[in-house]
Amino acid sequence: MPVISLCNRVLKLALLLACAILPAQINAIPSAAEPALTAERIENFDSRKTSIVLSNGQTIAYIDAGSKQAPAIVLIHGYTDSARDWLPVEPLLEQRFRLIIVDLRGHGASGKPECCYTRFDFAYDIELLLRSLQIRAADIVGHSLGSIVAQTLAEVWPGRARRLILISSTGTSFVTQGWLTDLQRLDDPIDPDSRFMRNWWNQSIAINPEAFSSRQRRDAAAIPARLWRAIADQSLVATDLQTLLPRVRAPTLLIWGARDTLVTKEGREVLRTGIAGARVRIFDSLGHDLFWENPSAVTSAITDFLAVR
Repeated sequence: MPVISLCNRVLKLALLLACAILPAQINAIPSAAEPALTAERIENFDSRKTSIVLSNGQTIAYIDAGSKQAPAIVLIHGYTDSARDWLPVEPLLEQRFRLIIVDLRGHGASGKPECCYTRFDFAYDIELLLRSLQIRAADIVGHSLGSIVAQTLAEVWPGRARRLILISSTGTSFVTQGWLTDLQRLDDPIDPDSRFMRNWWNQSIAINPEAFSSRQRRDAAAIPARLWRAIADQSLVATDLQTLLPRVRAPTLLIWGARDTLVTKEGREVLRTGIAGARVRIFDSLGHDLFWENPSAVTSAITDFLAVR
């Protein structure tokens, strides 16, 4: 066999082996295109936030990014978090979409009323915000608690949800791992550098720079302890997430990290079977906060789904 032909065959075999290995590793390889989470970038993001008083009297803070002519996406964060959750993926999505990135009531720079914190209250705020911004329908993306809010919006106001993406979600309940007991002991003022808060944000600390993690802890510590408990009691614990699932009509994508310890196998299955035609994307090497771990891979899953007509 000629040497050149043999070399070509060896090269092709190497390429085939590389392609076979890549899918198992791609979740753990960040893209060089992802901007670093520098203090300057974080401060710039936070400074773009504005507030609106909705017709129900609630003050909601949000960022309106991207072209007003582009398709709108609403990004809804998780429990005790804020709009800043989406900072790692924001520049990757902003190139193609109009982003409405919200602080849920009780969180971030939004109002912190004494009540009410059910999933329906959160979803109604989003519906009123879209109405105020004159956005008839949008793609709704939610993470963790935000996924429950996104699901509720699609169930109760189906005309608002063009497509639905639920990240790290459940059809039953999240695994508490004893943190409910810690919440009962939580008292004001909450120290953002306390052992409790560092344990609460241990995953963020492990995968994000201190400039990001410290701001996340600081914002969460600004939520009164009574609201930590109210939100958990009214939206995360003993909440019926199954009954209304058949009302979801929007095309739906379910995204999970296989290493997520807060979502049970049962919770995933109930959600998958409860939403007709739901698509599923699982990242084997990622956990609950998967779009912090690998923003480019999760963004690609989102944009690929939204590109389907």
